[in-house]
Amino acid sequence: MAIATQAFSPKQFSFLIAEQDDWGTLNPNSGGSPDNPYIALDVDSIGSPSLNVNQGLEHRSGSRILQATDFFQDIKGSVKEFSVSGTATTEGLDLLLSNITGDASVPYSVASNAGTSTLTSATVDQTDQQLLSVIYKSAYGTNADLAFKDVLCTALSFNGDANTEGGRIKFSATFKTGSLASDLTGSTTTIDTAITANNYYMSNWDADDRIIAGHADVILSSFSLNITNDVEFVGLTATGFESVTRAGEISATAEFTCVYDSNTAPMFENFNDQVTGSSEGATLMGADATPSNGQFEFKFASSVLTDVSFSDAGLMMLNASVKAVGAGIGSSTALFEVSC
Repeated sequence: MAIATQAFSPKQFSFLIAEQDDWGTLNPNSGGSPDNPYIALDVDSIGSPSLNVNQGLEHRSGSRILQATDFFQDIKGSVKEFSVSGTATTEGLDLLLSNITGDASVPYSVASNAGTSTLTSATVDQTDQQLLSVIYKSAYGTNADLAFKDVLCTALSFNGDANTEGGRIKFSATFKTGSLASDLTGSTTTIDTAITANNYYMSNWDADDRIIAGHADVILSSFSLNITNDVEFVGLTATGFESVTRAGEISATAEFTCVYDSNTAPMFENFNDQVTGSSEGATLMGADATPSNGQFEFKFASSVLTDVSFSDAGLMMLNASVKAVGAGIGSSTALFEVSC
C-alpha cells in the first residue's frame, strides 16, 4: 500500500439526519424505501462521534504485562453520542424540534402533564420523527460514511448575539443511540435536502413581544435557549439496547443579556421576592404573542427567575436567567413552545 496523496478539509464533511421508520433499520439512501430525505445540517464542524466502547485493559494476575489475551472489548452495551453546532435553518430545525418534543407540528411544544414515551425493537412505521438516522458523510469518496440508526436528540440549544453575524440564530444539538453502529464504512450517501439560506435573526422580534418573566420591551444584546429531554436505554441484546425511554425532567431554560433600564431594573426585586409555588410571568421572544410557522420564536407560558446580575460592558447591562414551569401535573397547558 502506497502513501495516500490526498487530504481533506473538515469543511468537506457533512452531518445528515433523516426520519427513520422502523427500529433497527437505517433510513435507506436515496432511491430506497421509504426514502425519507437526508437533510444536511448547516454545521460549523461535524465533530466526531463518541463510540464509547467498553474495554478491559487490566493485565491478569501472573504477569506484569497486558497480554493480547487479556484485552477485552464489547460494543453491545455502549451508548453512542454525537454533538454538532451551526446555523439554524428550517428543514433541520423542524426535524430536531419534532424529535426532542415529540410534537409533529408547529409550534413544537411539551405539555405540563407530559409523561414518558418509549420506543422498542417492536417499533415500526413511526411517522412523527421520533426516531432518526444520522450520517457522518465523509469527504473521502466511497466506503467511508459513518451511519447510525435509532438516534434521538436529547439536548437542543439556540443562541444569538446582536454583535455577531447581525444576531443570526445559531444552534447546538446532542444525540444518542443505544444500537450498534449501522455501518462505519458506508457507501456515499446522497444529500436529499441541501443547506438552505433561510436564516433567522433576533431582529425579527418585536419590542413588546420581547418579554423576560413578565418584563416587556427589553432591549436584548444576546440570548440562549436550552431544551433537554434525555433518554434511558435498557434491555441489552446482540444488536444493542432494545428499549429507550424519554425519562427524567423535560426542561427549558433561557439566559439573556439586556440593557439595564426602567423596564429591567425591577428584576432584582422581583427575583428576590418571588413567591413559592407561583410563576413570575411569561417569557416570550417573538414577532407576535404566539409562536408561528416561518418564524424562530419561543414562549414559556409561565417562568421563574433563576438569576439576575449586573453585566458591566460599554453600557450597564443585566444578565437574567429563567426556567419554564408547568401549569400543574394535570394541565395540558404548554410548558414551552418553539416555532421555526
